[in-house]
Amino acid sequence: MEPRPHWLFGDQLGPHFLDPRHGGPDARAPVIMIEARSVLRRRRFHRAKAHLVLSAMRHRAAELGDRVTYIRAETYADGLRQALDHGLPRRTAARGADADGRRKGGRAEGRVTVCHPTSRAALRFVSALDGVEILPARGFLVSREDFQEWAGRDSGQSLRMEGFYRWVRRQHDLLMDGDEPIGGRWNLDHDNREPPPRGRDALDVRGPWRPREDAIDAEIRRDLDRWERDGQVSFVGRDGPRRFPATRHEALSALRRFTADRLPDFGRYEDAMLAADPVMSHSLLSSSLNLGLLDPAECVERAERSYRAGDAPLNSVEGFVRQIAGWREYVWQLYWHFGEDYRHRNALGHTAALPGWFLDLDADAVTANCLSTVLAQVRDTGWTHHIPRLMVLGSRALQDGWDPAAVTDWFHRCFVDGYDWVMLPNVVGMSQYADGGLMTTKPYTSGGAYINRMSDLCGPCAYRPTDRTGDHACPYTAGYWAFLHHHRARLAANHRTARAVHGLDRLQDLPVLLDQVAERGDAAP
Repeated sequence: MEPRPHWLFGDQLGPHFLDPRHGGPDARAPVIMIEARSVLRRRRFHRAKAHLVLSAMRHRAAELGDRVTYIRAETYADGLRQALDHGLPRRTAARGADADGRRKGGRAEGRVTVCHPTSRAALRFVSALDGVEILPARGFLVSREDFQEWAGRDSGQSLRMEGFYRWVRRQHDLLMDGDEPIGGRWNLDHDNREPPPRGRDALDVRGPWRPREDAIDAEIRRDLDRWERDGQVSFVGRDGPRRFPATRHEALSALRRFTADRLPDFGRYEDAMLAADPVMSHSLLSSSLNLGLLDPAECVERAERSYRAGDAPLNSVEGFVRQIAGWREYVWQLYWHFGEDYRHRNALGHTAALPGWFLDLDADAVTANCLSTVLAQVRDTGWTHHIPRLMVLGSRALQDGWDPAAVTDWFHRCFVDGYDWVMLPNVVGMSQYADGGLMTTKPYTSGGAYINRMSDLCGPCAYRPTDRTGDHACPYTAGYWAFLHHHRARLAANHRTARAVHGLDRLQDLPVLLDQVAERGDAAP
């Protein structure tokens, strides 16, 4: 009997998505891949993101050779029909789907398999197709069933990341000494908050692994140029040269470089920022994980081996394991757990539109050095690490009252590692506090003092982090106090923000500050 064909989405590109030993398709199953132009038409993506995804898909198709039917189509529905009509057994064809992929009647026995998609929209689409069997999700340490069991053990427990992270470590025996964490502490964040070394514009570490482009990348660049020139698609940001892995081999090379040469210094400067060294000691593995080129288990296990071999300190390894086995898993689970209505949460009532300079990644329009520098990093690479995302970009959006749904869409489009499941909890919950505290205990924003302490960005700036008003008033310092004022009642009732709110009473210049913030409006600060 011929094995059923298996459909690979563009973020399911590693070998574990085709491994029959762990619930994957038959090892002989033909593979379908669909490059749907409609995806690029729907949103104005970062050009480097579009390039990376297409490069990863086309490289994977080249690796699979004759086993794959690679279709370039307008929509997924069109592509699936074409794939099943070209060289695959007729009896494997999905029946009963109309032009939009909607099911016409009862569900037939699965004739095509697909691993559980990573977005609700994609899951709805494949669920509506007649004859498609959805296999369990891959690329994560924790199944949805195990998460639900953990979440339901105590109906009154909060779904905080720290408790989840400790449970994952125990379940997967990560950095454990019997039943206790290695070193006696679960959380080494206190050791991982050092400011950047003063007097240096870059860390003294080996640079991250970088790929070399090939003929596939050249073809993609020509395609993107042509589509944009013909008005078929529109992008933001700059493209090239490609900075992130597009193949399994490249991703493993990047992982090895990180754990061998960069992991030892990762922890202590994890939250720091340097204008001339945006990468610092970060792994740059998020896009490879989210494309499915790497499995999270191999990443955290390799990091733990580095610690046990004496090649990396515990604080660095724990910080990296926390990012992968803690935060990444937590965000994935909450995306599904909170339900579709979560994307519409807006507890603070923020409705302002994103200004044009931000939408266009126009760093040159911005005077504030921190924001201009970070926005330029996004424009040029489609990436910046978690602290600029949260405390520069996200904080600006929060302080200025931008619509959290629009902010979520911007992060999704403009980052090479951005997907719906990634950005929805990260932005709605963590960055914009739009869920009112379901995910975090307080809003994450600050004045210029934090940025000044954790970076070298304030020194050359036209603004002063200590100034609230006047020509040199820092937009983050002024914005911080204006934010506290606008949400005073809510934040005064939160024990983690009450003290800061009470500080408003000491600001004799508050009326002037509020007038200046209002006068700026949505102009670039």
